[in-house]
Amino acid sequence: METKDVILDLRTKKGLSQDELAEKVFVTRQAVSRWENGDTVPNTETLKLLSKFFDVSINTLLGSPRQLICQCCGMPLEDSNISRETDGFFNEEYCKWCYADGEYMYHNMDDLIEVCVKNMASEHFSSEQARAHLKEMLPKLDYWKQYKNLDGAEKFEEFKRKLIDEINALRVEEMPRVEKLNALVGGYVNLEYRLPNGKTVKFLDDNATYLGNQLECEFGGDRCFGVVANMDFILICTYEENGENPELVIYKKR
Repeated sequence: METKDVILDLRTKKGLSQDELAEKVFVTRQAVSRWENGDTVPNTETLKLLSKFFDVSINTLLGSPRQLICQCCGMPLEDSNISRETDGFFNEEYCKWCYADGEYMYHNMDDLIEVCVKNMASEHFSSEQARAHLKEMLPKLDYWKQYKNLDGAEKFEEFKRKLIDEINALRVEEMPRVEKLNALVGGYVNLEYRLPNGKTVKFLDDNATYLGNQLECEFGGDRCFGVVANMDFILICTYEENGENPELVIYKKR
């Protein structure tokens, strides 16, 4: 689809007139008419406003002329998994798991590789093949090329150190000290806990990125500790293999 068709389609689905859309993005009705006739294309600032209003990327508004991939992990990008800035605008360089809440989630390529391998490995693509592919591909992406010049890396590492200190200060019985936190996709660690009243509840967002780790019990046994945290809370639980029979130990607001 061309830009004129995309805008017309999105406006129609919203049930808006040209006048109403014009008011939403601070232009005239004539401007909207010219876009939909294919006479002009919205300027960069207006494309950003349209992108946020329609909840689609600028790439989609322009008729998807580029095949977007995350410049940190290489994942193909679609509107559903593109990251956003803290003001709600799309950041079309990264997926929402590599860049979340205005922060880059990976500052160590090996950490990213280990997370990706778990998601990529299958009966047709072994862990070794996935790891070799990532080691060859990731250094070619913009994030890792410019990594040393990115702002925020030192600040993010400082936040992780502070979070580790807070977790260890809880002194959870039988849980070893946390030495490292990795970026984790919510959907893979969002366990369902049974409450005393028999109801079950999940505390995480499947689409969010958290910091966490899995720890073996100090005294052995078949249960592991799971730690998940972000700016707002610390969650500690125990569970059996493959996340079976989870039990909530601590859910603490920060």
